[in-house]
Amino acid sequence: MPKARIAVVGAGMGGLAAAVALTRKGHEVLVHEQAPALTEVGAGMHLTPNGTRILERWGLGEGLGAHGVRPVAMEVREWAGGATLMRQPMGEQWLAEFGAPYYTIHRADLHALLAGLLPPGTVRTGHRLKRFSDDGQAVRLEFADGTTEEADVLIGADGVHSAVRRTLHGPDTPVFSGQSAFRGLVARADVPGLPGDTLLVWAGPHARMLAYPVRGGAYLTFVGIVPGTEARLESWSALGDLDALAGAFNGWNTEVKSLVAAVRETRRWALYDREPLGRWARGPVTLLGDAAHPMLPHHGQGVSQAVEDAAVLAHFLDGLGAARPGSPAMRERIAGALHRYEAVRRPHTTAVQLGSRDGGSQRLRPAEGGKTGGDPMSSLVQDVSWIQRHDAEAGLARVAPGPPH
Repeated sequence: MPKARIAVVGAGMGGLAAAVALTRKGHEVLVHEQAPALTEVGAGMHLTPNGTRILERWGLGEGLGAHGVRPVAMEVREWAGGATLMRQPMGEQWLAEFGAPYYTIHRADLHALLAGLLPPGTVRTGHRLKRFSDDGQAVRLEFADGTTEEADVLIGADGVHSAVRRTLHGPDTPVFSGQSAFRGLVARADVPGLPGDTLLVWAGPHARMLAYPVRGGAYLTFVGIVPGTEARLESWSALGDLDALAGAFNGWNTEVKSLVAAVRETRRWALYDREPLGRWARGPVTLLGDAAHPMLPHHGQGVSQAVEDAAVLAHFLDGLGAARPGSPAMRERIAGALHRYEAVRRPHTTAVQLGSRDGGSQRLRPAEGGKTGGDPMSSLVQDVSWIQRHDAEAGLARVAPGPPH
């Protein structure tokens, strides 16, 4: 059965996940990455059961267990005195509850695990997309180095600043949350009073600090979410100022102050998202992950939603039939497959995206007069189990065919 030639733009988590899912279906996949080398910077991230259940089906269960940490509990602690306000068991209890484990993992470790599933030569670095066009038979990609490529399908997985999204739908305005986040890594040996198996949240009236283990508990990722009155550079990797970090958590309890004192380098991440799109695809071109639905981090769903996207997209592109690549019949089937992918995923990701806006961020923003906007505990314990229970691949065979856009 003929398979499609698929070009993926972007070799971040979403792009690699798409490539893994599609190569597992036998498609010819090339991933084009503008960076000169396949690397992933950053610190830790959450990998929730809705994402890990798919990654385990792809054969990554052993790798996740070796590189990730399964927190035994989440503890919410008071910002000034440090008292434990709530302890929620995780670990085996979450495995039993949701059918898949919850991991905290270093971004580079997951990135390497995904890359390791791809055939050699799948990822082409130094390929910055300059433009693309559709001549009715194939999508033609032109890169800044002068090279070109043709594909039957183009997937924009090029992140929050997606060039593919901008070409399809025009420029849009980032929505600033009014907050930014300091984040980075601390060696646990430098903060011996903090556990290496627990997800910690210190909830303050105007800010919060999170710390969770990665790399077997040898390191803690910290994320300090603070209010901001001005929009900053829309970047999750811009260097942050250590004095500003210390000032933001001045007066907090000794655990938080010891954590901040141990920081050697921090990144400053202005928290933006975008308004949900009314559509993703146009003909044989679609979006995936942050390019389709950039969201705030308060539900920890960025990567897991991209993994779900990849699995669903691969499912529908597996049903192209025996049409000849480039033929009108193949083009029609590709457009129909992308329509069904979007019809399944867009309502779900929109709900997660909009829910993430209220996942602790808005309630922690100071209201007029400097008073808190609400009880931070009410936002920390809200029920998001519907996201974690979701199995994106369940019931896909029953999705009725629909017309292309």
